[in-house]
Amino acid sequence: MELHQVRYFLALANTLNFTRAAEMCNVTQPALTKGVQRLEQELGGQLIYRERQLTHLTDLGKAVLPMLERALASTEAVRRRAREFQQKDVAPLAIGLAHSISASLVLEPIAEIRKFVPGLHVELREEPSSRLVELLLEGEVNVALVGDLDEKPDRIDDWALFEERYVAVLSASHELADLPAIGIEALREAIILGRSNCDVASKFQRLCFPDAPPNHIHSSCRDLHLQHLAAAGLGIVLAPAHMPRLPSLKALPIEGDPVWREVRLLAVQGRRYSPALDAFVKVARLRDWSLHQSHSEATRLSA
Repeated sequence: MELHQVRYFLALANTLNFTRAAEMCNVTQPALTKGVQRLEQELGGQLIYRERQLTHLTDLGKAVLPMLERALASTEAVRRRAREFQQKDVAPLAIGLAHSISASLVLEPIAEIRKFVPGLHVELREEPSSRLVELLLEGEVNVALVGDLDEKPDRIDDWALFEERYVAVLSASHELADLPAIGIEALREAIILGRSNCDVASKFQRLCFPDAPPNHIHSSCRDLHLQHLAAAGLGIVLAPAHMPRLPSLKALPIEGDPVWREVRLLAVQGRRYSPALDAFVKVARLRDWSLHQSHSEATRLSA
């Protein structure tokens, strides 16, 4: 099956007239007829009833028509995308985010590079940190932001962007909400909303809950779900300070600030950077992240 045969058939199905279909395809009528006949041979059945005054689709023709329309549309979309890419009209950038990294961190860098990278197409992908490393090596994502990372292959470039502490996020009506800070003993007695694939879970266990695991009754892999549970008064979320939160929630420091982590930028070493990736890495590395931290702190203090 060749694409020009599909195009001939679709033109004929649209016009039900060999002469007009040939004109649409800019070929002679015999060439169009021959192309449709070869398509019929390929599919093993007649697609068009050919009558002097009445030409119409067979049942097979009606059955395959929508599939062939989609096939041609997909092929043309691929060609168009390839042409745009070669002409630099499209600049794809796939950014991986660990589960505890909010997309809010990359919004300003994306907005900045969009000014001088025309055709920027951003894809955000959320995965566990270890999986993001695999996706980087496989070329499925171009760059990743992660927190604590146990192991990193030598082929991965790694830049520290900023440090941040973890805070306790809870409903304004929670019994602990009026405290200036939450003590470790209070955390041990409270219900802690569990985050699946939490990259600092072992650090919290070691520093805050060394004798017994936290009291996890409710859990989710999504921070927004955890925040809704917290807003309903069902527990406390232990979250990084940069994490945006629902208006009904407060963020309180944990006494002594026991848990900190670094937010890091990862890319594959030695791999040729696209203009979009090169711009993003440069903007992220040169960015003054202390401004972002100051904003997070101001938000916390105003809560």
